Amino acid sequence: MMRGAIILMTAFAVISDAVLIPFYPQFFASRYQLTSPVHAGAYVAAISIAVMLTLPLWARIAKRLDAMHLLVYTQCAAGVFSVLSYWAPTVPAFWLLSLAMFMCKSSYLLMYPYLMRLEEKAAHANTIGLLSVVVHFGAILGAVVGGFVMQTWGADKCIFAMAAGDFVQMFVCLHLIRSHGIARRCRFAPAERVRLGFAHRLPILRLALLMLVFDFSVYLIRPFMSSYWQAISGSSSELLSGLVFAIPGMVAIVALRINRHGARTGGQPKRKLDHTLGNLLLGAAGLLLQGSGDPLWTVIGRCLFGWALFQIVVKLDVTMFRLSTPASYAADYSVINFFQNLGVLLASFAAGAVVESYGLRTPFFIAAAGLLLTVLLNTLLLDVDRADATQSHDELADALPETGVTARAN
Repeated sequence: MMRGAIILMTAFAVISDAVLIPFYPQFFASRYQLTSPVHAGAYVAAISIAVMLTLPLWARIAKRLDAMHLLVYTQCAAGVFSVLSYWAPTVPAFWLLSLAMFMCKSSYLLMYPYLMRLEEKAAHANTIGLLSVVVHFGAILGAVVGGFVMQTWGADKCIFAMAAGDFVQMFVCLHLIRSHGIARRCRFAPAERVRLGFAHRLPILRLALLMLVFDFSVYLIRPFMSSYWQAISGSSSELLSGLVFAIPGMVAIVALRINRHGARTGGQPKRKLDHTLGNLLLGAAGLLLQGSGDPLWTVIGRCLFGWALFQIVVKLDVTMFRLSTPASYAADYSVINFFQNLGVLLASFAAGAVVESYGLRTPFFIAAAGLLLTVLLNTLLLDVDRADATQSHDELADALPETGVTARAN
């Protein structure tokens, strides 16, 4: 019950986030007559800054106030700010209200480490894979819903779809609190008092650096993907461009089923499928195909990119939780998320500048080079972490009290 509800909340959160993500250039052009690619890129970057600054704050508050109770307040506030942004008469007013909404909304990311605390480490890979598919599937629905709403009622009505997702999360949290008797005080608070030295944080920081470069490469192509597709296909349909944008999400669903089948047949096929080096190279090839300027090759490239993206994200997230411990999941995840959002931030600024100076195709080539750099960093940093992980985890397991490590949901 608890696990399913948290996954449902994640789905609504991702869907509401993805409604406008592919369409911010069209949104600002339609509502405020702003057509600058740099402005659209800067706005997406500002969203990343908002999440970077607030998630560590929410993680700190969640050490004392249970995250489920925290989300009731923050998601309600996010929905209110979202609705208020609908009536924003100017661009600065829209920025102010919508960024306040994203600051409150970012607290839902705490549900990820919250759920992983309820799972055995042996089940982490399956749970992360499932959540990754939920995220991708949410991106599919969000992009399709956003395209449909824009085409049918106009860009500004997408704001109400985003607010609806926030209020749904609030009500799901209220239901779980009442039905499971979740206390306001975080049950992991005693374990959080353990202070971890720099040596224990170093593997997480190495992984965070790798994920910064990876996320920069992945997100560099996102802000103008729908504009690029419309340019090369000659179609102005937002719904069609939303579907093309969501192709990696569709591929992720297939990848999850294949991975699970491989695991059931002995595990060796699974290890071949999630080979990090191979998937990084496959992702780079997919990005180069997308930059070809041909609609058919672009679709094929998005399929290859989607496969690689799913496998790499699951592998890196499993590595993160292996390097951490249940009592420090939220804190370590906030560190990783900070670097991921820094990568998204840099990608958003770079995307607008690159598109304005060099055109819509160039981000794909830069992103492919970024994945090749990630291959090098994976060899230099992540291979070292595999050796450090076992020692760090064993030492921390001895240092932490029993409570917080073995706790389960009601």
